Amino acid sequence: MKALTFQGIRDIRYESVPDPSILYPGDAIVKVKYTAVCGSDLHIYHGREHGLDMGTVMGHEFVGEVVETGKSVKKLRRGDAVVSPFTTSCGSCYYCRIGLTCRCERGQLYGWVENGHGLHGAQAEYVRVPMADSTLVPFSLGIAPAAALLTGDIMATGFFCSDQAEVRAGGIYAVLGCGPVGLMAILGAKERGAEKIFAIDAIPERLEWAAKLGAVPVNFQEANMLEMVRDMTGGRGVDSVMEAVGSESAARLAYELVRPGGIISTVGVHTSPGFAFSPAQAYDKNLTYKIGRCPARAYMEKLLHRIEAGAVELSPFLSRIERLEEGRMAYERFDRKEPGYLKVILEV
Repeated sequence: MKALTFQGIRDIRYESVPDPSILYPGDAIVKVKYTAVCGSDLHIYHGREHGLDMGTVMGHEFVGEVVETGKSVKKLRRGDAVVSPFTTSCGSCYYCRIGLTCRCERGQLYGWVENGHGLHGAQAEYVRVPMADSTLVPFSLGIAPAAALLTGDIMATGFFCSDQAEVRAGGIYAVLGCGPVGLMAILGAKERGAEKIFAIDAIPERLEWAAKLGAVPVNFQEANMLEMVRDMTGGRGVDSVMEAVGSESAARLAYELVRPGGIISTVGVHTSPGFAFSPAQAYDKNLTYKIGRCPARAYMEKLLHRIEAGAVELSPFLSRIERLEEGRMAYERFDRKEPGYLKVILEV
């Protein structure tokens, strides 16, 4: 089959690799219809995350059709339209039972193979899915596959970010980073009743979309954000900050923007070795800091129902669909944040 593989920093190649096969009775093979390039893929692309084997198939977002199942798969049949979260999950361990599916005791992240062990990714024609019954989510034919794709990562992560932020009706909030996840966090916060959301970024296209989704766009390169936020909150700061960047500077800004007793909800993937503020500073501000991977599988049915009901504005995320063979170029343009490359979906 054809796939996009990791061959080193900034080196993604479209090439032939072996087809996946059933390795365990609970596996399924999915023929991929759409996959995507994610912001977290860029951590590997730039070498900020280390250890990935050369030749690993990239990607952790996909939607497609079941074409083969192992002997113990009971809930899925050949021909089923399915979407996957970005990690596999067993559905029965302690963490799955409490809804923290991203920390499943047997779970794996698609697109991560290290020292020969791991799970190849989904930027490919086919993908092997372990624990298929509890990982894959069938969806209605009334939902566009490209829209269903979004529930497995960016939509779930954005809504999780707003849930962690404990957004409430009448509150004032800030979103740092208006890429796909940040914009989804705006949608989640609006759904939870946020009165005002400051959307902070420097990319004009992203700020325009944030405004269309009902947020107040703030270009951090042009405006004094701290002064603006304090002026509009009686000097306090925002009730919560939703941080979707994953950098030390974003973490520091989040600390400065949030009011005493407020919450920082971080879903941006951090690779720095330390925190941008000290324990003493957090203590002195009565700060609640929530950080971590989204349990996407626990969100997906609910989000699919929202999509089917037409309750979510997804047009900003569906405007750029490229072919899989154009993936190397798509990585480059997405990395440069070129206009039109807010979210890159790859058709297989």
